[in-house]
Amino acid sequence: MFILVIPQVNNATRRDCLSLPEGGNITERVMTMLLQHRAVFALSLRMCSTHVTKGLLKDTVRPNSDMSEFRKVFSKAKHIVIVTGAGVSAESGVPTFRREHEKWRKWQSQDLATPEAFSRTPSRVWEFYHYRRELTLNKKPNAAHLAIAECEARLRKQGRSVVVITQCTDDLHRQAGSKHILKIHGSLMETRCVTCGHVTVNKRSPICAALKDKGAPDPDIADAQIPVDKLPRCGESDCRGLLRPNVVFFGETLDSHILTKVEKEMEICDLCLVVGTSSIVYPAAMFGPRVASRDVAVAEFNMQTTPKTEYFTYHFQGPCGTTLPPALAPHESELIH
Repeated sequence: MFILVIPQVNNATRRDCLSLPEGGNITERVMTMLLQHRAVFALSLRMCSTHVTKGLLKDTVRPNSDMSEFRKVFSKAKHIVIVTGAGVSAESGVPTFRREHEKWRKWQSQDLATPEAFSRTPSRVWEFYHYRRELTLNKKPNAAHLAIAECEARLRKQGRSVVVITQCTDDLHRQAGSKHILKIHGSLMETRCVTCGHVTVNKRSPICAALKDKGAPDPDIADAQIPVDKLPRCGESDCRGLLRPNVVFFGETLDSHILTKVEKEMEICDLCLVVGTSSIVYPAAMFGPRVASRDVAVAEFNMQTTPKTEYFTYHFQGPCGTTLPPALAPHESELIH
């Protein structure tokens, strides 16, 4: 069973409408937002309906782990989609929201990463994200990131394409050299103004003076309670609005423009790799199964099986930094190019 949430015009939407410049058309703003929400809902519905009934409800077989067989499929693929999750970055030391990192101080991470929490206690939420940003800024791409980037660059010269669709909010794919990246959950290295909406790359450390040496996760540390006017502010002229991390908070709708691009890639790819993801967060959990429903090979690279493993052609168990490089290395057939 799939549960789809249809976004409503909430308080944040009302605030956006009420902040229109004098003479602005509130009806047009509301209609635009509703159309964007409808596009996201329609995409989710397509991912969880026709493609599922065509492919995912058929008898499944145990995926194999024959690397030589996978390599033959890889050598013929022209449009490769690589879906990556937190497991890829975890091998670089980037903590996830789960297991031992599920709590920050005495709060659940998922309770801090919400628009409601940011509205109520922006100082606390910024401390949490400052901590995550600082950790991420010090990490380096691992062998899996580098293998993906090298593969993309190499195949581009052969007229073939590789696109990375990632749930990760760090910058490690880009640092490794990947060019074609679709970040469905946003980026910790970007900020967005809650007043004017301006998005910018922001890698300052600390991101503002008031957050210097703040954000330690120990449960006995008290909140810094930084005044709102001392938190990160917009640099656009005549704005100075409060900045927030440009990530998708829990309960927020994914960017419909990004999802449209994702949908296109799902339709044209002739090989899909699902790497380091638990396959439980939607709609990303449906990307691999959707491709499999078209009888296109899907290979899963993970430390363990997932709820979607049975739908895939291949499953390679172990650290992604170990299993992925040989999978994406130059195939002997490439020597003729």
